[in-house]
Amino acid sequence: MRAVIVTGGEFTVEDVPAPDPGTGQLVLNVSRTGICGSDLHARYHADQVSDLMATAGQDGFMRSDERIVMGHEFVGTVASYGPGCRKRWPVGTRVVAMPILKTDAGAQLTGFSTQAPGGYAEQVVVQEAVTMPVPDSLSDEQAALTEPMAVAWHAVRRAAVGRRTAIVIGCGPIGLAVITMLRASGVKRIVASDLSPRRRELARECGAHAVVDPRVDSPWDAYSAKNEIRGYSELVALGISTMEKLRIVDRLPWPRVFRLAERIGATPSGPVVFECVGVPGMIDSVIAAAPLMSRVAVVGVCMETDHFTPAVAIGKEIDLRFMFGYDPGEFHDTLHMIASGRVDVRPLITGTVGLGGVDAAFAALGDPEKHAKILIAPSSTATAP
Repeated sequence: MRAVIVTGGEFTVEDVPAPDPGTGQLVLNVSRTGICGSDLHARYHADQVSDLMATAGQDGFMRSDERIVMGHEFVGTVASYGPGCRKRWPVGTRVVAMPILKTDAGAQLTGFSTQAPGGYAEQVVVQEAVTMPVPDSLSDEQAALTEPMAVAWHAVRRAAVGRRTAIVIGCGPIGLAVITMLRASGVKRIVASDLSPRRRELARECGAHAVVDPRVDSPWDAYSAKNEIRGYSELVALGISTMEKLRIVDRLPWPRVFRLAERIGATPSGPVVFECVGVPGMIDSVIAAAPLMSRVAVVGVCMETDHFTPAVAIGKEIDLRFMFGYDPGEFHDTLHMIASGRVDVRPLITGTVGLGGVDAAFAALGDPEKHAKILIAPSSTATAP
């Protein structure tokens, strides 16, 4: 079969042996594969990423001198089964699968390991247990976005926005996916911030209610929230004023009133801020600018050592959460949210290439004014998106 091999940061299209599925695995004929931001980074910084992944407990991540078939956002049709499978779907059935493979070296991330070649190829091996059929209502292009949208759905769920305002800093592919999932989850006020005019346009298409250029306007001024407190002195003044009112009646159980206010969301709170840039200094700048009692959801992947001042976060009671990946239930839910029309991923798809166009696609994704998500169609002869 034909596959795109990356080694030393260079791509080549080669003929390689057809995959041999192991126990509980099946082979897919790849229809579409998405190019992810993590692919862009791993191409030239594989050794750095490998060291960081090992520190986080994931061994076997690709090294720059290895021959790797990348691609972890894919959809395809069932081609054949390995031993020990239940053969749940007939050959030819369209499916998506979580990009993780059981190997002799342990679980490996598909598209980032020599043990688990990815979807930049005509075929890919997946685990039957985490494979799911694609509803007929979905196109291959839409189904290929199940994996990145599941990342965003996990982030939105972990952030627990509720009735609060959501502010998305950075409208690259993951930021746009987060905006899409926030809108699908019913968040009433979504503010998006990005330097790129094209990305701000896409943010509106994906469901942002307000979009700002941070060089001109502040995302913190682009919304209003009646329960928001901007400073500590204002919070103290509110507490005293509230207590004065509550204690007018001597026997009023005012401590219970406070607990009840917490349960119904009537206490002061800041927005939920999604940091989707992933460069040093962003977490620190968000903490410094965010209102009191904000929640910061870190979705952007920063590969370098970063810093922030804990005293500022403490003084504002900032809630800091980090997100990575998703679970099988979230992957399944995402697939069916797209299929039902609740989530529209079409604005994110901006180009398609064949295997021979992968290098050009990577170059094109470096320009935020042109592309968000480029897909690879192994059957296509297109060499430019």
